[in-house]
Amino acid sequence: MKTVSLPRGRQRLHTMPTSTGYEIRTDGTYNWDGRKRGNSSFTVLQHTIAGAGNLRYESRAHRVRPSETMLLILPHNHRYWLEDGGRWEFFWISMHGEEALRIHQEILNVTGPVFRLQADTIDHLADCTLRLIDGGADRPGSASAIAYEAATALYDDVFGSHPVASRESRAMQHVLDHIRANLDKPLPVEELAQVSGMSRAHFSRVFAASEGMPPAEFVLHKRLLQAVKLLAKNTVPVKDVSIQCGFPDPNYFAKVFRRVYGASPTEFRTSGMYLSV
Repeated sequence: MKTVSLPRGRQRLHTMPTSTGYEIRTDGTYNWDGRKRGNSSFTVLQHTIAGAGNLRYESRAHRVRPSETMLLILPHNHRYWLEDGGRWEFFWISMHGEEALRIHQEILNVTGPVFRLQADTIDHLADCTLRLIDGGADRPGSASAIAYEAATALYDDVFGSHPVASRESRAMQHVLDHIRANLDKPLPVEELAQVSGMSRAHFSRVFAASEGMPPAEFVLHKRLLQAVKLLAKNTVPVKDVSIQCGFPDPNYFAKVFRRVYGASPTEFRTSGMYLSV
């Protein structure tokens, strides 16, 4: 295995690689939980050369096979791993920065986390990996340029053959931004469909295909994740957490929270359960 790791701290470029490399894994110790890799956002672009690995992405299970590419944004509710006795050969590039996250989110909205690329694109991504390993990461500017090249090569492959999906992707990103900015307010499906510019029925189909769950379920999921973050700070009263996360009735908030996390918000906070979420 050859990897190159780059510091995230000082460079403020819009795209920066954090690590890249080539690996052959042959045992079950290869196991990554997307909820336990820190709080800073970054992406993982990983292409399978041979063998296969497993991905659980929210509520869906995937088998990542040869010639398939996996794209993830972290932190996120997913896990990818190799079972005991398996074999997974792959190369990857991890990167962070505002532009990398934006491009990869647009791609994820269209493709989901596992997809197939053209052979030329795979070669291009592999070449970016090799150049980063072979000295291209010695300076922040050149490292950023190579990472951005990889991100845009992926973008061209996906959107060059999906012009209609590209428009829907932009609409979905607008809806996701609207949800994030208004978690303290009611977010009915009719409103989200209006934000997207689609009919309710078409919006619901596109949203479920893009995010892996219906709009209402997604909104509830985001509200609860925001609640966990606020509870972890231990400075906001539980009643205020409820209101800020779009639950005007604290009793209903407590009921929903217990159903998902197995404890009331207060118990969740005082027991330190948020440390394992």
